[in-house]
Amino acid sequence: MTKILIIDDERAIRSTLREILEYEDYKVVDADNGADGLAIIKKENIGLVLCDIKMSKMDGMEVLTEALAIKPDLPFIMISGHGTIETAVEASKKGAYDFISKPPDLNRLLITVRNALERGTLVTETKVLKRKVSKTRDILGDSEAIQRIKETIDRVAPTDARVLITGANGSGKELVARWLHEKSARADAPLIEVNCAAIPSELIESELFGHEKGSFTSAIKQRIGKFEQADNGTLFLDEIGDMSLSAQAKVLRALQENKVTRVGGEKEINVNVRVIAATNKDLLKEIDAGNFRMDLYHRLSVIIIHVPPLVERTDDIPVLAKHFCEEVCGEYNMPVKKITDDAMEALKTLPWTGNIRELRNMVERLIILSDKSITDRDVRAFANPASTTAVAEGPDPGVTTVVREFVAPEMAPVVDYDEFSSFQDFKDYTEREFIKYKLEKNGWNVSKTADEIDIQRSHLYSKIEKFGLKREA
Repeated sequence: MTKILIIDDERAIRSTLREILEYEDYKVVDADNGADGLAIIKKENIGLVLCDIKMSKMDGMEVLTEALAIKPDLPFIMISGHGTIETAVEASKKGAYDFISKPPDLNRLLITVRNALERGTLVTETKVLKRKVSKTRDILGDSEAIQRIKETIDRVAPTDARVLITGANGSGKELVARWLHEKSARADAPLIEVNCAAIPSELIESELFGHEKGSFTSAIKQRIGKFEQADNGTLFLDEIGDMSLSAQAKVLRALQENKVTRVGGEKEINVNVRVIAATNKDLLKEIDAGNFRMDLYHRLSVIIIHVPPLVERTDDIPVLAKHFCEEVCGEYNMPVKKITDDAMEALKTLPWTGNIRELRNMVERLIILSDKSITDRDVRAFANPASTTAVAEGPDPGVTTVVREFVAPEMAPVVDYDEFSSFQDFKDYTEREFIKYKLEKNGWNVSKTADEIDIQRSHLYSKIEKFGLKREA
């Protein structure tokens, strides 16, 4: 039952409002002054507040301001016997849902209460849904390196210090950046991501700083850049080591002055942005080679967080593998498959050149191709096609059957391993069929497929072109 708080220093008004609202099955509590009302708001789960404006000690406007600082989504309806348009406007500016004059009209009061409660419910539900949709994955692992990263995030996130995240592709740099944002004071503002390696050098400045209409041939309308989009939030510059020197100079200026200028524009735009950068390159070597500015490096690297490759923390593999197994089986609506201890040990011995991203993809492949449980034999046969172990062991009698079940229906004939002249040919074949299967499953939605198999969309397009995959009519 929704609980409504009435704050008014007139006993008659409180009694009248209580009687009306309780008759409508609302639970009502009241206070005769602002301080007591605030104390109730702090302690109890209040769904709506009816608050008088003119009260001794603390007036209604002060109560409204302090209450919304405690619970920003709490609906307030202000009531007053001396109501004016100016008072109503001021109350609205401070965050009140509505303003009602005394004595209140019964029908208008009940309609306003109902609408205010519905709005409060919608705001809460929207926030919950946003959290579910944008839920950041946990950083999994118990190794010393992971614990150190988590501790650093906890220390650094609440500040506005710039952070440079280093590490190999697929090691989890983006996840670290997301947690730095999630645990910061900017968490309610946007996290804007820019993959500097995926944007052509001639377009990177327009992407970051925006452009004015007509500033170049294809600029048919004004564009807001990523710096402006991330205002009051966080800008994540992924693979910043691939950024052109001209763009680096403009980024440096933006960091120094907290201002940007759109391409083709003259107006300077103030921005309040926290920049987090990531790279898989050794930027000190890039500086020596003349590919990266030293002054920008020092601006970005106030805090450096290094994410180690998976081969340096193999003790985390069981935790990660079990998590991915549960996640993938849940996506496929199938019982969770057990990964045997021998299979876990086999996974630990693999080279993991693709790090966490590769492990996730391999677990998915194992789930698709293995039987009721994932064994070390499955790992040798399917997990890492590039490993020499899989070649040395060779396929067992059940392998061709499993492969046949995995590939698309038109590939029903049993695979003849003698058709492959090299292991690379077999690897390309399985990769082609895997990508084809995923594309068909997702109705050839490239973005959805890229997200599902955890690779960049541009990389998936390259694979589609490489393997000559086409959507059937």
